[in-house]
Amino acid sequence: MRKIVQLMKQIVQLLRRKHRSIPAEPGKLRQSSSTATNRERRLRSAAEEIRPNLQRVGGDCHLIGIDGSRAMVRLTGACTLCKLSSLTLKSVQARLVSKLGELVGLIPVAAAGEVVD
Repeated sequence: MRKIVQLMKQIVQLLRRKHRSIPAEPGKLRQSSSTATNRERRLRSAAEEIRPNLQRVGGDCHLIGIDGSRAMVRLTGACTLCKLSSLTLKSVQARLVSKLGELVGLIPVAAAGEVVD
């Protein structure tokens, strides 16, 4: 078990080195232009609409960052171990696409020590 935990920590460190632009905490999105800011606001509002449903069952979803047409999200609470988390991510993506009117790729981001399917 210890070896698995150590291996997971190493993987997380490698991913952090590779994706240095990904903020460690939710809500630290990059600000670039007024168009991007408006887009980020719409993405945030779409993510906020989903959160109450997830919080009712003990989970949550945080918008971590935006990189072009990709949005990084972190599932927390009960959602981290749920077998339906991939379905949850697909519904989050569908909400973001419908809110923006354009394709948005969703990238699940794990906290330190978590595994993302």
